[in-house]
Amino acid sequence: MSPISPNKQPPWRDASLLEVRLLGTVDFESAQFLQDRCVYDISGRTDRFGSLFLCEHPPLITVGRTGSRAHILLEQKELGTRGLQVRWLNRGGGCLVHAPGQLAIYPVIPLQRLGLSLCDYRAALIGSVLDLCGELEIAAWPVERNCGVAGRGGAFAFVGAAVKRWVAYQGLFVNVNPLLQTQRLVSIGGNNLRPTSLEAVRGRTTAMSAVRESLIRNLTRRLGYAEYQLFTGHPLLVRTRRVTNVYA
Repeated sequence: MSPISPNKQPPWRDASLLEVRLLGTVDFESAQFLQDRCVYDISGRTDRFGSLFLCEHPPLITVGRTGSRAHILLEQKELGTRGLQVRWLNRGGGCLVHAPGQLAIYPVIPLQRLGLSLCDYRAALIGSVLDLCGELEIAAWPVERNCGVAGRGGAFAFVGAAVKRWVAYQGLFVNVNPLLQTQRLVSIGGNNLRPTSLEAVRGRTTAMSAVRESLIRNLTRRLGYAEYQLFTGHPLLVRTRRVTNVYA
């Protein structure tokens, strides 16, 4: 599998191509809007074309299907004081804190046309993180109950996938170097694991760019694409500003 140079433009939206979009830091609602538009587009196609969005989010909490209010370790008043919004989502997984330093990876892909079951898809997401850990020489293992990946000191990668009309969206969240006191505002549940980060597990500085490159490369391969095309931004992306006081 090989990336296509941004200077070498193939036919737009090649039928077997994975389109990768680096969005930078973007508010959660805008990322959800892009995914919804892409799910609508891909569900109406008959080929293998897929999109992969990578970004970081300003601080907020999301709750998946296995999460509950009891997993949020802050009272409602303190959530309001900190400006921390909570979003309840129809995705797998439980409670997660999103913040700068956590890489959000959102594949929007046609599972049936790629010959992938839901189990295959989850295995591809987790496998790409294990590939990354191998490259970084980190001892890591999958955590089935949390549907993620753990290493020394806790879990640092979490799967929170959703599927609509056999098009996958939502996806994978990897703590690269966020502030851990923020990640620990929720309980991830099961196995007595605490949230940690790749940087904490490695005990050394870990560059977001290196993690991003590895996950793009390995996830492209594991999802069955031969190549990807890399873009920055998206023409439909609308950025907003919101103030939070998470660390007060």
